[in-house]
Amino acid sequence: MSPMRRRQFLAGIATGAAAIAVSPLAKAESASQSANGKSRSGKSPSGLAELAFRPLPLGSVRPAGWLQRQLRLQAEGLSGHLDEIWPDVGQSQWFGGKAEGWERAPYWLDGVVALAWVLDDEALKAKVKRYVDHIVANQRPDGWYAPYPVDANAKPYDIWAIFLANKVLVQYHEATGDAAVLQAVLRNLKATLDALDRKPLFAWGKFRWFEGLISVYYAYEKTGEKWLLDLARKFHEQGFDYMAFYGGEDVTSPTPRRGLWRFDKHVVNTGMALKAYALSWRLTHKDIERAFPARMLEILDRYHGQVTGMFSGDECLSGRSPTQGTELCAVVEAMYSLEHLLAVTGDPAFGDRLERIAFNALPATFAPDMWSHQYDQQVNQVQCTINADHMWSTNGPESNLYGLEPNFGCCTANMHQGWPKFAANLWMRADDGIAAVAYAPSVARFETGDAQVSVTLDTDYPFRETLKLTVTTDKSARFPVVLRVPAWTRDATIRVADGSEKSVKPGSFHRIERQWKGTTEIVLRFPMSVKTSRRYNEAVAIERGPLVYSLKLGEDWKQVNADKPHRELPHGDFEVRPTTPWNYGLLVDEAKPETSVTFEEKPVGEKPFSPQGAGMAARVKGRKLPGWKLAHGWAEEIPPEPQSSKEPVEELTLIPYGCTNIRVTEFPRIIE
Repeated sequence: MSPMRRRQFLAGIATGAAAIAVSPLAKAESASQSANGKSRSGKSPSGLAELAFRPLPLGSVRPAGWLQRQLRLQAEGLSGHLDEIWPDVGQSQWFGGKAEGWERAPYWLDGVVALAWVLDDEALKAKVKRYVDHIVANQRPDGWYAPYPVDANAKPYDIWAIFLANKVLVQYHEATGDAAVLQAVLRNLKATLDALDRKPLFAWGKFRWFEGLISVYYAYEKTGEKWLLDLARKFHEQGFDYMAFYGGEDVTSPTPRRGLWRFDKHVVNTGMALKAYALSWRLTHKDIERAFPARMLEILDRYHGQVTGMFSGDECLSGRSPTQGTELCAVVEAMYSLEHLLAVTGDPAFGDRLERIAFNALPATFAPDMWSHQYDQQVNQVQCTINADHMWSTNGPESNLYGLEPNFGCCTANMHQGWPKFAANLWMRADDGIAAVAYAPSVARFETGDAQVSVTLDTDYPFRETLKLTVTTDKSARFPVVLRVPAWTRDATIRVADGSEKSVKPGSFHRIERQWKGTTEIVLRFPMSVKTSRRYNEAVAIERGPLVYSLKLGEDWKQVNADKPHRELPHGDFEVRPTTPWNYGLLVDEAKPETSVTFEEKPVGEKPFSPQGAGMAARVKGRKLPGWKLAHGWAEEIPPEPQSSKEPVEELTLIPYGCTNIRVTEFPRIIE
């Protein structure tokens, strides 16, 4: 990287940090405010910098409506049964077996712990307890968990899996209060501190150093043990420097198709690293670190951004083309990072991004029944086949199949955290009250003073514009309710109790502080207007509110790989081909898209993210483009210039991206 480029990059971060530093505190409606009213540089009783919002204990938020149906599908699909059908989890060395003893079993538990407690599913809780108890009971006297080699100097063990296991255990401790679990984490963290002097972080652990901060901070805030902060500093010192990497030019170029795999451009590392410096800021108090995540997202959007809010990576960062894929692991990790960024910074923009990914990229990469998933999804994904002619950057021919473990099993293990952690983090504490940082039907419960409070959100958002909140207290209490107003809405309003509608500012947190008594209803309305955006090669995409819209295609599902182990139905492998034409351009007035795109509300189905269950549909006219064909088994790359067509005008149906399994989302422009 040139000295000039680095100076410009650091100046950009410093400018962002300065903007945060001079912003008003939470009681103003500013997009950069710390909405709990504390100074952003203030310290909690533990000595770490205070969070803007503090996540509620696991189990305090429960899903309702369509979100509950989605989570039940997950519990009744692969997530709830993976240990029963997949040896890499069920027979893992973590659980006393002889199969994989590194990341796969902890990955699965990392999502299933959250799933069990947000659903309050007693059977799933009991299953989780058996596995956690086994890990704790088989911890060695030296503090290491059973899969860790007895002689780690002779046989190095990448400590990334230890970070992951401790993340699982602190979640479980938060949900249950099991003292033995916290003691196991402390013993292991002490062993880790000693080991890093002999063998510094390497490989995955080096590039995921910040994941270790999650359990360290949790243990420190529970115990106050000062050596834990020494461990946190070692993670920071020994870890990969993403700030320096994102100050260079290497990150801006797509990985060549069938190109070179590398840690620094690995898309899952990237999704995880979004939160790295917000977490480390709590330790260092350096404003440049707190400001870095927004700058990192800006760079990713510019060079690798996808309309879904994600960035490409199949398996490494691969540019903005809608046919380059995004790995499922990266989707769930980016969501988890954004949940941390909301807690640390209180910036509502991270809530907008979280919803965009959660309602588009996350559901689109699962089969509607959640019994199969993809390794890579594509924005323009017109078929999913075993494709030896693929053009992924480093992935293989089965990467966009819907299956048990297409391409590689990491996503089979790691996909489970997306929905349940999203549900668990919809609501967070703000001072003595509560904040809605993202929206989906749910119920949150908390205590303030000696009052018991519940907040119920009844809505079909993001398929609808209206959100009804009911605040119920068992005794009169004064506290704030802080509500995120998305930046994309216009003319948004709020009505509290029997009061009049009042305007609220887009891109802010709206704070209501009052004496609450009995039951109080709040009605939010976030008007959604259709908009178009220009994407890669000047293609056009259609958006409305947090949802992106895609062409609805007929689907033919065909089972493949039936001769491979563990491919029984329903958790088999499937190719999906279109039964209706996909090669259309849209006839849209980009200046006034509301004149050419109409929307129709539909019931949100039992499978909310499916072609049949889509809660909204759009109608738009288009023409077929006979010259737009398949290339390398994919939709051919769209040329940047407008296309001509003499085909008849047809009315097309678009549905939310997350409700599709195959799709076109970025459309060529047509000469009219």
